[in-house]
Amino acid sequence: MKLWSIIGNSQKLDGGAMFGNAPRALWARWAPPDEHNRIDLACRALLATPINGKTVLFETGIGAFFEPNLRQRYGVVEPEHVLLQSLAQAGFSHQDIEVVVLSHLHFDHAGGLLAPWAQGQGPRLLFPNATFLVGARHWQRARAPHPRDRASFIPELPGLLEASGRLELVEGAHARALGQAVRFSYSDGHTPGLMLAEIVGADTDNDGMAHGGVAFCADLIPGRFWVHVPITMGYDRNPELLIDEKRAFLEDALARDVRLFFTHDTDCALAQVTRDEKGRFGTAQEVAELRAQPLAQ
Repeated sequence: MKLWSIIGNSQKLDGGAMFGNAPRALWARWAPPDEHNRIDLACRALLATPINGKTVLFETGIGAFFEPNLRQRYGVVEPEHVLLQSLAQAGFSHQDIEVVVLSHLHFDHAGGLLAPWAQGQGPRLLFPNATFLVGARHWQRARAPHPRDRASFIPELPGLLEASGRLELVEGAHARALGQAVRFSYSDGHTPGLMLAEIVGADTDNDGMAHGGVAFCADLIPGRFWVHVPITMGYDRNPELLIDEKRAFLEDALARDVRLFFTHDTDCALAQVTRDEKGRFGTAQEVAELRAQPLAQ
């Protein structure tokens, strides 16, 4: 199996919102803001093939579906669909993708499913040969959003996914489309039912636990700076719960040598978890880009 990091459209969002109750003097050292207090954010996808014999894309980024005024409002930098260009540079097209795994349906993680905005045309679904995996509990949130995060969803997207006939709602640790090769767990701190995917490593211990895999962290841990347990986002539904979930997630990743894949970190795609003598989590062996990297490396 080989892995690629696939860059999608980038965003600029308010740094205070991205770092929650962390003081500006702290987060500005990690992510220097512009004159509007916005920081740069990536929307990075993970491509892996073969997984259970299939070519799989984990998330699609924000895409280019917004009309121009909304694109400016939400800080989307490029007008073109960057994800499609990045797939082509890696030797793939959206037609080649056989499974798309969606941690959740907020527009900065699922908007890339849609064709670029065009005057007079409604939203159109790309990836015509893919099965779409969504957590069953989050699906209910997406169909009937709470006012707390209604603006984060694309109203037309659930209907388009259902109409495709290729939607699989995932309830447990495994999906029909991917078998035992990908293990799912769930988080509620950012949004109810966020689905965390782990590409299972080949090594197992005496208890049958897999080691050496890669976890797509989604918005549980958007990038290296959020590995610090107290750091959360203003967008998180329940920051205290997210902190508890993050601590457990990092302890497990450290114990099983599971590397972390970051979607919003501008400079780091993959890293190993560390913990210092004071018990603080961090990262090491940071990798900026994956190009056909074997999973075992």
